[in-house]
Amino acid sequence: MSAANRRVQKAGTVETGQGKRARKPLHLKRWIRHNFIKLMRAPGGPSIVALGFSIGIAIEMITLPTFGLAFFLMFPIVYLLRASMAGALVGFVVGKIIFIPIAFISGMIGSWILPDHLRVHIPFLPHFVNKFITINLKLIVGGSINGILLGILFYFPVKYGIAYFTERRRKKRKTKRGNETPPSKSVTE
Repeated sequence: MSAANRRVQKAGTVETGQGKRARKPLHLKRWIRHNFIKLMRAPGGPSIVALGFSIGIAIEMITLPTFGLAFFLMFPIVYLLRASMAGALVGFVVGKIIFIPIAFISGMIGSWILPDHLRVHIPFLPHFVNKFITINLKLIVGGSINGILLGILFYFPVKYGIAYFTERRRKKRKTKRGNETPPSKSVTE
């Protein structure tokens, strides 16, 4: 194989018969499985990954009312608590999946906690913007409470799930090593 062909193969493109380069198909399932395994084997053990997951899901619950800026809050929290950033990102994505039903509950909880007479009034803004800020304030308060509760709720299943996966892998490797016997030497050697 020529050096040019190796470079092309390394870059993820393949030569077609007419001299054009085409991209190799993306192996999405394989990539997802690879990153899942990397996450399961992350340094620091299951508690670090579970803590990151909990932080990610908690931060996601306050993202919509803050117009996505809460995402940047995740980085310093993960750093300060020494959690897994990969786990936090997975928790953030899972939070996006479950956010819609939880948003209604967050609004209700925010309405219960904040007084009914609370109104945001910024004089130079139109009335509908002030009303929008008031509704978002309820979502932020309710989302913070729901996020903390969901973070605590998801911490233990994720931690024990990762520990189970790791222990199962360890046992599998141990039995595999136990079954492998060194090859016996033949009499003719």
